Amino acid sequence: MVRVRIEDLEEYAKKYNIPIMLPDGIAYLTDYIKKNQVKTILEIGSAIGYSAIKMALVDPKIHVTTIERDQERYKLACQNIREFGVEQQITILYADAFDVELAEQYDLIFIDAAKSQYIKFFEKFKKNLKEEGTIISDNLEFHGLVHTKEKIESRNVRQLVRKINAYITFLEENKEFTTTFLPIGDGIGISRKKSQD
Repeated sequence: MVRVRIEDLEEYAKKYNIPIMLPDGIAYLTDYIKKNQVKTILEIGSAIGYSAIKMALVDPKIHVTTIERDQERYKLACQNIREFGVEQQITILYADAFDVELAEQYDLIFIDAAKSQYIKFFEKFKKNLKEEGTIISDNLEFHGLVHTKEKIESRNVRQLVRKINAYITFLEENKEFTTTFLPIGDGIGISRKKSQD
């Protein structure tokens, strides 16, 4: 029996300032999974397990492999996954994504981790994407700051915004993938492999 509700996870994330997908972002992602009959998913960045649980709940045939390097968040994600009864559908790895080597191929790779590392995540895990697969990246607008970088006072935030802009340019100029950018949630990129004909 489920003892927690999705709303509880959303409230917890808000209270403790844990970044999870915005409501219209997660709605788009789960709808995309349903419409495209996605069954295997690799997620970079579990946080408290919110998006992995939401993705698994779309269909009992879905399997999510998710990676989290923060120990406290990893423990909390494991607990949440158990409480939602989806532990058979979600494999959670406690590791730095750069130390993980996977042989599996996935229908969907979802990048929602350290924004400064997005290019490296994309380059590392694209080999794990099925031919018809998609890489979805979240937080490409970074709370609207990507469009107002000249007003940002914090040096760290400015650097992060520069990295996100570099990632957007990387996607736009990528010879292997075509990316569609959507102003949904905190900004989403949908990258599909170009056909090889």
